[in-house]
Amino acid sequence: MDIHTWRDLDNTIIACRKCERLVKWREYIARVRRRAFQDWQYWGKPVTGFGDQAARLLVIGLAPGAHGSNRTGRMFTGDASGDLLYKHLFAAGFANQPIARDREDGLVLKDLYISAICRCAPPNNKPTVEERKNCLPYLLTEIDLLKNLKVIVALGRVAYDTVLSIYQVDHSSGFKHGKIVQLRNEDLSMVVSYHPSRQNTQTGRLTSEMFAEIWGKVNDLLS
Repeated sequence: MDIHTWRDLDNTIIACRKCERLVKWREYIARVRRRAFQDWQYWGKPVTGFGDQAARLLVIGLAPGAHGSNRTGRMFTGDASGDLLYKHLFAAGFANQPIARDREDGLVLKDLYISAICRCAPPNNKPTVEERKNCLPYLLTEIDLLKNLKVIVALGRVAYDTVLSIYQVDHSSGFKHGKIVQLRNEDLSMVVSYHPSRQNTQTGRLTSEMFAEIWGKVNDLLS
């Protein structure tokens, strides 16, 4: 993409209507709304990344939640995944507070930028391969704009596979929570984590202790 500033990138993402299925779904959810959020004015548009534009750390999730980021307009804000994520980011020193309720809650990220593979809430949290391809240029532009990037945290298998594809790295050992992958000589690493989804936490696939270990590894790499 021929975009060279964060403002131009954000404006381009917000205006995107490439994926007809996702446009219909995100706008439908914003109209109908969940009963608990009937008083909310849903964002209902593509969600940009956010955080410290001079960050050394990039966290990549899958996509906005229908009643989380699609409602609040900010990545990992307003749902159970974000509740767990920001608790640990605060404990690890990457956020000024452990909660994320809405875009005006005072949350500030330190040395960290948060993004996702897809920018629109997909039905059943499952974007298609084509929808992921349509969004990929936005992530590539963010990576290009993050001039100090040293560590990427991939939250989930789709993020993991996408990052490997971007850097053309073959990792035959496959996805494994806590694994560290060298992406570019010694100056860029990826830390692999299960996604902090409610499904993963309720089944015990991802525990709070396991997630804390991820951010410990990140701080070790950055130091």
